[in-house]
Amino acid sequence: MNPTLKLVLSMFIFGTIGVFRRFIPLPSSLVALSRGVTGMLFLLALLRARGGRLNRQAIRRKLPTLCLSGAALGINWILLFEAYNYTSVATATLCYYFAPMFILLSAPLALGEQLTARKCACVAAALLGMVCVSGVLRSGFAGLRGIALGLGAAVFYACVVLLNKRLGDVPSNDRTIVQLGASAVVLLPYVLCTVDLSTLRLAPSTAGLLLLVGVLHTGVAYALYFGALRQLRAQTAAILSYIDPVVAVLLSALLLHEPMDALSALGAVLVLGAAAVSELPERRAG
Repeated sequence: MNPTLKLVLSMFIFGTIGVFRRFIPLPSSLVALSRGVTGMLFLLALLRARGGRLNRQAIRRKLPTLCLSGAALGINWILLFEAYNYTSVATATLCYYFAPMFILLSAPLALGEQLTARKCACVAAALLGMVCVSGVLRSGFAGLRGIALGLGAAVFYACVVLLNKRLGDVPSNDRTIVQLGASAVVLLPYVLCTVDLSTLRLAPSTAGLLLLVGVLHTGVAYALYFGALRQLRAQTAAILSYIDPVVAVLLSALLLHEPMDALSALGAVLVLGAAAVSELPERRAG
């Protein structure tokens, strides 16, 4: 599959998770832990069913980077979920999507990638669109702690992207398995300290939704996502990542009947337009 298509598809899948999360009556940290564990087990089972094996040599060579990126993934989830507790979803989302800006600024030094005027213009347009989509122009910023947590999540998200560019010949499926396992290891102590598991009662419908989120939104989506990152420029991945929040906003309006005004629609056009324009030079060259 074309790497750009892989990333776009993964972003669409990620963008739908909010609809399913709305119907899971569990703490966010527990949902995140379930994502890591279920996604890892699903990918391991799929690999075994296909008769494949983990490339232990490649994993061993890159194990520190794999574990570090997996830990960054888990910390990213924790910080983002905590940001929702201290500020509005709009503000937390806007702060979180400063991650592409961190990637853009660090890519020339970390990866040696050239920063072009077109990429800068596209990121600026996408950021403006994200401001419109988030609703921050209407509600304003509230909660300094939530803003700090959201920006912290953005930093760790940027770390995941940049670290994955350094994983070399580790197969995308293998790297995803190890990273999800590492994220679960990071999340487990946090869950044990913040959730009273003795009172947990899991309804069949809730278990089914957790399974769906773990398999589709984690196992499948991250396999596509990490598989695409190794073949795409960091700036391109940064811009295409804006598809995720736009899909979430559109689905919340269409399926959950949450309000979406003209400003949000304009933001969606800006974000998707910036993503499309950013890809034009690569397509012409190919």
